Amino acid sequence: MSVVNLNKARKAKTKAEEKAQADENAARFGRSKAQRVLDAANAALANSRHAAHQFEDE
Repeated sequence: MSVVNLNKARKAKTKAEEKAQADENAARFGRSKAQRVLDAANAALANSRHAAHQFEDE
């Protein structure tokens, strides 16, 4: 029979639960790097098209 530090066991259990919740949130709400890069490229294209249609102030 070994001695178990209950405080360390409690902290380890809490840490494991928080890690599981973080992994679940990442899977649910996270986006891959490719998706973020694609969104940034689409936003840059939309901004350049918008700027091309603006009137110049004289």
